[in-house]
Amino acid sequence: MTAPRLALAAALLCSCTSPVADANSWWSLAMNPIQRPEMYIIGAQPVCSQLPGLSPGQRKLCQLYQEHMVFIGEGARSAIKECQYQFRQRRWNCSTVDNTSVFGRVMKIGSRETAFTYAVSAAGVVNAISRACREGELSSCGCSRTARPKDLPRDWLWGGCGDNVEYGYRFAKEFVDAKEREKNYVRGSEEQARMLMNLQNNEAGRRAVYKLADVACKCHGVSGSCSLKTCWLQLADFRKVGDALKEKYDSAAAMRISRKGKLELVNNRFNMPTQEDLVYVDPSPDYCLRNETTGSLGTQGRLCNKTSEGMDGCELMCCGRGYDQFKSVQVERCHCKFHWCCYVKCKKCTEIVDQYVCK
Repeated sequence: MTAPRLALAAALLCSCTSPVADANSWWSLAMNPIQRPEMYIIGAQPVCSQLPGLSPGQRKLCQLYQEHMVFIGEGARSAIKECQYQFRQRRWNCSTVDNTSVFGRVMKIGSRETAFTYAVSAAGVVNAISRACREGELSSCGCSRTARPKDLPRDWLWGGCGDNVEYGYRFAKEFVDAKEREKNYVRGSEEQARMLMNLQNNEAGRRAVYKLADVACKCHGVSGSCSLKTCWLQLADFRKVGDALKEKYDSAAAMRISRKGKLELVNNRFNMPTQEDLVYVDPSPDYCLRNETTGSLGTQGRLCNKTSEGMDGCELMCCGRGYDQFKSVQVERCHCKFHWCCYVKCKKCTEIVDQYVCK
């Protein structure tokens, strides 16, 4: 059932040639409440027309798969949270600025940071849809049908209800890439370069989830003897996906558009990126000062670590502008004791600590 419907969706997308306004606006599904699937009326177009930020092709997908929209929003939220975790100690900390564009003007620059954001967002959708399939939340998919791994011991059962990462990958490719696919830019133009960059990074994010999914097993037997095991496919924790994409961010390849309309390396001494690698076409701003044009929020007022020599250190975080010191009171649980039965009782300890903020 899923293949014909996805094929129909692809055909619908190919017919869309309308220009798209904001390249990152579908992320607004994370910031705005979406009705649960049971609240939808099947085939009711107004639901999709009222969702903010969707491109024409994504609206058509919404009409076909209305119940998926909740989980796309959940996937986008998990991606934003992961992005903010990975960059919490960087000058650019993945801050959200409003409910419409989410990350603001900074995403208009084809930088490393933008590359990571596209990748982790696509990964978030794969993750959320795959889990929703396993949990029976979607009518168009169910448990994973991945073939039994060849290296699984003979006496272990291949069954259970695995995360349907195959379906999650396919649907995320149709939905997330729709906004890029419906654009029609001049071959060799900067706009085409950015479109190809976005598609590459979307794919890298999806592949990270797919590649990190692994076999999970449960023991069966008398008194936990584990005489029998049942195994299934299980998604990796999303933090592991974020860590992997952060490594790809650190090694992202600088690209440019050729006359033939393909991305090529700026420096030919490096190897061409694979479909699992991140790419960028613009240098990153320094993110030191607030800049309305680029969308940089600057680092004024950010906490920094006086003793660190890394990016979270006051020298680098504050871009040489200096920092202010202040004292703050921190309250923590301490002297915890277990009482039979069955609770833990703690005291509250207060501590005055020095903190530093960038000027």
